[in-house]
Amino acid sequence: MDVVHVEDTRTRLLGTALRLFTEHGVEGTSLQMIADALGVTKAAVYYHFKTKAEITESVAEPVLRELEGIVDDARAQRTRGAQIDHLLDGFVDLVVRHRALVALFSSDPGIARAIEKSVHRSESFKNRLLEILAGPEPDALGMVTAQVLLAGIALAGGSPEVTSLDDETLRETLLSVGRKLYNRPRRRS
Repeated sequence: MDVVHVEDTRTRLLGTALRLFTEHGVEGTSLQMIADALGVTKAAVYYHFKTKAEITESVAEPVLRELEGIVDDARAQRTRGAQIDHLLDGFVDLVVRHRALVALFSSDPGIARAIEKSVHRSESFKNRLLEILAGPEPDALGMVTAQVLLAGIALAGGSPEVTSLDDETLRETLLSVGRKLYNRPRRRS
């Protein structure tokens, strides 16, 4: 099998898995269901992934990697305010672009386990993220505010109640809420 075909099959497999996870949850989706939806054998799925947990981690991994890049870029900003603004902008954009996956992050225990496993592998990433939002030596208020911002934006952005909002309206609304929470000035367009 050539490399391009293998990567294309892997990409299709992950897209199909995400769709099925969204419809049935991680626990309610079997490897056989993924194979059937792709029109391949279960052995073909096993060629790419040995377990459903590997598929779940691979579905979440690109978004987590992108978030890590946003955090690194935010840390490169010169002031804490600029770091918060950059992180907030990037995080909101990520949530809006990946609504379906974010909804799963927020509601499905299988995806939550995959994220937790990935974040634990990179404890320094979690610390860098929280340091931007809560400061280098956070007090209880700083730590809770950071958690409310991250969880609140993710839960609201992935909520079924906001699916009728277009991306730009959702993006602007989430940014507005995040800026208020951190007492950041409204940006001029």
